[in-house]
Amino acid sequence: MAWFKSNLVLFAGIILGFVLSFFFGGYWGVGVLTLFILYFIYRDRKYYRATLAWANNTTGSPPPYVGRYDEIITPLYKVFRTQRNEIIRLEHVNNSILSAAEALSAAAVTMDKNFTIEWCNRNAKTLLGIDYAEDRGFNLFNIIRIPEFYEYALQKDWSKAYTNTAEIDGRTYHLRFELTQYDDNSILLLCIDNTQLEKLRTTQQDFVANVSHEIRTPLTVLIGFLETISELPPEALTVEQRRQYQILMKEQADRMLAIVADLLTLSTLESTKLQNGMPIRMLDVIQTARQQAEVLSNDKHSFTWDIADNIYIEGNYNELSSAITNLVTNAVRYTPTDGDITVRWYLDPEGQAVFSVKDSGIGIAPRDIPRLTERFYRVDKSRSRASGGTGLGLAITKHILIRHNAKLQITSKINKGSTFSIIFPQECVTIEKDSTPRLTT
Repeated sequence: MAWFKSNLVLFAGIILGFVLSFFFGGYWGVGVLTLFILYFIYRDRKYYRATLAWANNTTGSPPPYVGRYDEIITPLYKVFRTQRNEIIRLEHVNNSILSAAEALSAAAVTMDKNFTIEWCNRNAKTLLGIDYAEDRGFNLFNIIRIPEFYEYALQKDWSKAYTNTAEIDGRTYHLRFELTQYDDNSILLLCIDNTQLEKLRTTQQDFVANVSHEIRTPLTVLIGFLETISELPPEALTVEQRRQYQILMKEQADRMLAIVADLLTLSTLESTKLQNGMPIRMLDVIQTARQQAEVLSNDKHSFTWDIADNIYIEGNYNELSSAITNLVTNAVRYTPTDGDITVRWYLDPEGQAVFSVKDSGIGIAPRDIPRLTERFYRVDKSRSRASGGTGLGLAITKHILIRHNAKLQITSKINKGSTFSIIFPQECVTIEKDSTPRLTT
């Protein structure tokens, strides 16, 4: 059909030539037929050039009509269009895979069977020092120079991962290496940063050891007293000695109960979210903490209270009271007799609410400050136990502040005192416009 349409002009010229030859003589027929043949050749040449131009650039649309060449262009165009759509789809899939690989927290490196680097993501530079632009085509072992890893890679038994500790930019990393051969000529290396996991595992081990130690001490004391009472005859102990033993046993039992209570409090704070928060007038919270601190001090310290009474915090009263009281009573416990303690509650220039407790106590070494909020961590263990603490107060305070979107800031110098500050962000603060002036004592 396409062949007939493309040659229709030539057929019409032949018929017209015969008609003219019959009526007007042979010269007319031959002339008209020659013109039609020349036009047919011109038009066919034009269609051929258009087809050739499209064949040299198949990304564009084919010409709308090229006569008999349509039978060639149409199926080719369908094939090219299908292939082009498939290439676009594959490029999209490939880009998605590469984006996903770049988003991995692990370092990913693809290599051939000889461990020659073909591709790597950004984290490969952070964890392994492999840069795609510079190291593509290099052997992996020229960059990772760890003899144990070299032996692990060459043994071909990669069912178990290889782990190693590395020092990168002054920080210690715990790395886990996993090799996988995903086809006959390709190997994938994943290097996973297990630093946080190892830190968590160490923290858990320390926590179990600390809990065991903290509970074992009062239990040992209790058992010792009970054995003494049970083994000695009744007349061997005076009434006063028995009363003293009972008092000491009760103190140890109360200590264990306090530890268990604080552990339960920590567990609750970690496993739940703050709900039904309401505006809390912090002056009331601080006044409660003030009463406990002054009773604990027993007039042995000099207090300065600089408290704004118009600042409210959205939160839980009991939790905020626990955090505030813990900081104030800690200042009393760790400040020598006749020391100074300054408590402030104010707005800073950025609109944040700040509660600070400054003391003239023994101070804290810089190396100990980052660890103060760890469970059972004590700078001076003997002094901490003598003060009656469980070693969980600052850990509880930290989690309370996290629930209230606040942060704890600690500054200290040895023998010059410490300042513990709670900073509440502006969005948690409400100011009462009609209020009495700042309370300063």
